[in-house]
Amino acid sequence: MMSRILRLSDGAAVRLLEAGQGAPLLLIHGVGLRAEAWAPQIAALSDGARVIAVDMPGHGESDALPGRPGLPDYVAWAARVVEGLGLGPVSVAGHSMGALIACGLAIDHPALVRRVALLNGVHRRSPEARAAVLARAEEIAAGKAGIDGPLARWFGPGDEAVRDRVALWLREVPPEGYASAYRAFAEGDTIYAARMAEIRCPLLVLTGENDGNSTPAMTEAMAAMVPRGRAVVIEGHRHMVNQTAPDRVTAELKRWLTPTEAAA
Repeated sequence: MMSRILRLSDGAAVRLLEAGQGAPLLLIHGVGLRAEAWAPQIAALSDGARVIAVDMPGHGESDALPGRPGLPDYVAWAARVVEGLGLGPVSVAGHSMGALIACGLAIDHPALVRRVALLNGVHRRSPEARAAVLARAEEIAAGKAGIDGPLARWFGPGDEAVRDRVALWLREVPPEGYASAYRAFAEGDTIYAARMAEIRCPLLVLTGENDGNSTPAMTEAMAAMVPRGRAVVIEGHRHMVNQTAPDRVTAELKRWLTPTEAAA
């Protein structure tokens, strides 16, 4: 696995982790994390693909977006990343906030996307859930939000090793980048929701059975809106399912990446 910095057309730095050869696969993590969050999938998928995991803006070693960015700004950033890579259309998988970005990329820039996978994505939160996530966004912006709450929601018994690794990333994320991305995440669940039927490429939507924020009902609803959509729910797991059930998630991603799946 190689780490390098990609310079975008506007001069912004994006840190990449790359491994393997073959058709390009872009991986976008969630708020508060970094490219290493995809380590199990990078290791497992790089035998048949050129896997490229990115640090999201304001996370890890990637430059933050200016001003008060919303979800469409993160989508435009992802489009610049794909264009900067110069690899033609890519398969793209996103987790949580990364899923919102990947979804927007497939809608706004279909020529750049070969297929799209949304892991633990959100879609039309309930009023109560929306109020709670907006309140947390304000707490994060004010520097008052801790990490114990998210960790308790994301992990269950037996997940301690992964939980400790994610906790380290959350403690290290630059505060401004974290606050900006979380605000866009909190406000982003409806921005592309009505346009999902525009996605014409193969779509995988996956979540954990016990993910209370990216619920199985959301997953089923998103997949049903897309002509070539497929929903998968991993039983017994929560929000960090790509790390707590890496073999199950990787198997579904491999199925999604196959030419047969793409033609289905």
